[in-house]
Amino acid sequence: MSRGFNSVGGSDPLVPTRVLLPLCLAALGVACGGNSVKGASPQADPAIPVKILVAQSVPISDTTEYVATLKSRDSAVIMPQVEGQITAISVHSGDRVSPGAELMQIDPTKQQATVNSQENGRAAQEANLAYAQQQYNRISALAAAGVVAKQDLDQAKSALDTAQAQLKSLDAQVQEQQVQLHYYRVTAPSTGIVGDIPVHVGDRVTTTTMLTSVDKPGSLEAYVYIPVERSSQLKMNMPVQIVNGSGEGIADSHITFISPQVDNTTQTVLIKSRIANNEDRLRNLQFIRARVIWGTHQGPVVPVVAVSRVGGQYFAFLAEDQNGKLVAHQKALRLGEMSGNDYVVLDGIKPGDKIIVSGIQFLIDGATVSPQS
Repeated sequence: MSRGFNSVGGSDPLVPTRVLLPLCLAALGVACGGNSVKGASPQADPAIPVKILVAQSVPISDTTEYVATLKSRDSAVIMPQVEGQITAISVHSGDRVSPGAELMQIDPTKQQATVNSQENGRAAQEANLAYAQQQYNRISALAAAGVVAKQDLDQAKSALDTAQAQLKSLDAQVQEQQVQLHYYRVTAPSTGIVGDIPVHVGDRVTTTTMLTSVDKPGSLEAYVYIPVERSSQLKMNMPVQIVNGSGEGIADSHITFISPQVDNTTQTVLIKSRIANNEDRLRNLQFIRARVIWGTHQGPVVPVVAVSRVGGQYFAFLAEDQNGKLVAHQKALRLGEMSGNDYVVLDGIKPGDKIIVSGIQFLIDGATVSPQS
């Protein structure tokens, strides 16, 4: 009877413990959970460290580059003044020659024969003149003695005058043929460097055949053809800069000639610019790039490293203040020519804008950034 009571209605000492333990654990969990929610704060996105430059207004040159041809101002194209066969070439391309130095020899045999014939004719005429002079002297003496008529004296005087005139004519012809004979020896007109020699010994040349050229070291002229649309902006003494393939300036000059007419084929206007070539870095007939400087103006520039290109459009990130923090915003740009390591900005950036120049590959529009020292 006693066992049955304890199990039903008796006061078992283990019952309160079994009931209170789960309640305490539940209360503890609620209390702990409440404290963790109340004390937590949302995690903010970390700011991306970037380097920032402030856009400045700088002097910008308005320039355009064109392909130009360099031509020597002291280059002589050597062409023969007579026809014939080349018998000797005395120089090689690249040789330095002085005035009067022999370059080539054209076969003078035929011309020499002509000169000899003319000289023989002159010698015969000299003999005729001497005879006519003797006849005139004899008849003059007889006429003075009254032995011959005056008509005979006049005939002797006429024969003497004719012989003298013929001798002068032959002298002129011989001199002309001797001068012509000198043309068979082709010589350098001035000090310079021998250019290409397209002919060979044995070739027959005419007065239109180019034998070679002699280029005098020194100044060159850049021949630049400007589209007619910009011809109205051309002015004498306008700056022109000669640049290499990397865009680096190698010579400064200015416009020295503006053609008064337009090339009908290319619709361009020729300008010339003299270039000092003291170190002989440039060559005659060399193609080069000429940068025409139309003027200067103030404007912003952006470093090349800060520019990205997407679908043919250029962009840059600007750091802008937003609610007390810096936020990156992507801006579309319209760019001009390069100036050193910068792009000239035509539209999209103004002086004072903060340009992000590092870490742009990690940025998205609206990302929070922090300046990096």
